[in-house]
Amino acid sequence: MSAPSAGSPVPSPTETAVVEWERKPKSIDANLKDYDAVAKTFDWKTVEREFDWSKTGKVNLVHEAVDRHAVSSRGTKVALYYTDFERRSEEYTFQDFKKLTSRVAHVLKQLGVKKGDRVGTFLPRTPELYITILGIHRVGAIPVPLFEAFMEQAVEDRLSDSEAVLCVTSPALKSRIPRAKLPALKILLLVGASGTLESGEASYEQLIAKAPDWVEPEWLTVDDGLVIHYTSGSTGKSKGALHRQYAMVGHYQTAKWALDLRDDDVYWCTADPGWVTGTSYGIYGPWTLGITSVVIGGRFDPERWFETIQRYKVTMWYSAPTAYRMLMSAGETIPKKYDLKSLRHICSVGEPLNPEALKWIKKITGLAPHETWWMTETGMQLICNYRSYDFPIGCTGKPFPGTYATVVDDQGKEVAPGVLGNLVVKPGWPSMMKEIWRNAAKYQEYFRIPGWYASGDSAFKDERGYIWYQGRADDVIKTAGERVGPFEVESALVAHPAVAEAGVIGKPDAVRGQIIKAFVALRKGRQPSDQLKKEIADFVKTNLAAHAAPREIDFVEKVPKTRSGKIMRRVLRAWDQGLPVGDISTMEE
Repeated sequence: MSAPSAGSPVPSPTETAVVEWERKPKSIDANLKDYDAVAKTFDWKTVEREFDWSKTGKVNLVHEAVDRHAVSSRGTKVALYYTDFERRSEEYTFQDFKKLTSRVAHVLKQLGVKKGDRVGTFLPRTPELYITILGIHRVGAIPVPLFEAFMEQAVEDRLSDSEAVLCVTSPALKSRIPRAKLPALKILLLVGASGTLESGEASYEQLIAKAPDWVEPEWLTVDDGLVIHYTSGSTGKSKGALHRQYAMVGHYQTAKWALDLRDDDVYWCTADPGWVTGTSYGIYGPWTLGITSVVIGGRFDPERWFETIQRYKVTMWYSAPTAYRMLMSAGETIPKKYDLKSLRHICSVGEPLNPEALKWIKKITGLAPHETWWMTETGMQLICNYRSYDFPIGCTGKPFPGTYATVVDDQGKEVAPGVLGNLVVKPGWPSMMKEIWRNAAKYQEYFRIPGWYASGDSAFKDERGYIWYQGRADDVIKTAGERVGPFEVESALVAHPAVAEAGVIGKPDAVRGQIIKAFVALRKGRQPSDQLKKEIADFVKTNLAAHAAPREIDFVEKVPKTRSGKIMRRVLRAWDQGLPVGDISTMEE
């Protein structure tokens, strides 16, 4: 069933049981040494002084993340280690990045890309993806990163809404880009093309080879666009959260204090840049700090993950609970084969981390993952557990210094400890989205509770001030670390010739957090069967994305909807769990 309404009392873990704590050594050396003292006095203006633009007035993320390091003592420092364990094992210094991102910028300019244009990136996780995103920044354009598992409809929605003028992709992925439906898209820049190019295509390698090694960044203001990330909603198509250049202030400081990154770290963020974690903390945060990062290509494989930590002597690991659970399900034999002693800090992102997975990771590494809570729209971590203080296992944490997050009722009044309410944040943090791309009305919905940014999540705060996340207040599904909008899956389902109606929910799952479950009403003349279930699931996998395909399908006579046509997903959840459906006065006859 859906979460209780705001104001509902819930049993506080601190009252109902002995809470297990992650206890820290008194001598621990963290970048953020005294959370309570800093939280009282911290001012974001002090972070601005860490950037060259605070003195020059010339703003561009690529200068702060690449160029200033390239001409400093960090110039020959490795910025990126990359391996796919088969064909490629490479490393790139900040000087290499300066040269290669300049070449990309020159090519983009040759192809007509200008300041403020949107440019899609639709590539596997390779060095070219990271170099391209930084090259897009160099010309003052705005990257629109797409996850490589997206199928045609998901790609079309995002490139159409952003009106991307160019997309950097590969021959293997280009067939998923419906160019005839994208009038703004002028050209595809293909990485790894061989043979004859079609009309409207260009070879990345051929053009890069002829490009100069230096292109000055297009100088911007702190309010100019940085990146557009698309995030799913419970209704309607995915929406584009536009972040501004000033967001780098938040990325820098949260990477320093929440991730506890320091100059000698080897850092591994496992997220794909197609998701906000993969840019905010796979690109912007670590490289504005001048940190060495690790990226691996290919599919998830427990052996390769542990080998990565051993091979590169990873010191800081940032990943998702789904990954930790999948590693746990593979057993303890694999990690025992590898030396994991280089690790000094681990963080978690994407969904609540269940205590079992946390304890298992601690057992094999000696370190407990620290939760970080934030959203695509917030652009940066807002509630975290910090390396310098003890925290109760299972709690989300405390607000990042310089921000204020709390729990309120539907009128915006803070509720008492142990009372469930709306998880909200006081607007004004550095990485807060600037707008929902060309959708002012949707942007305003986030501020529907007067004086607050409403996250759409429910939570409660305990007597010590720790916040405990309790679930989504809407219907967005978090499966295997990725947010999936039910509307997108339903749209893909009803495109199948056998499907008349479809409703989708997230069903709790021990490994993935949630799986996608679909309730499907068939067209007349079509009969339910296990074979048809597989055919429908494969159809979604092919036309939307593999992670969006339903793992369970129930055939029903009719999908419950309100009289206005909105699918009643709480009724679907009640059906699935065998619970009373509650008030159905608004349901259509």
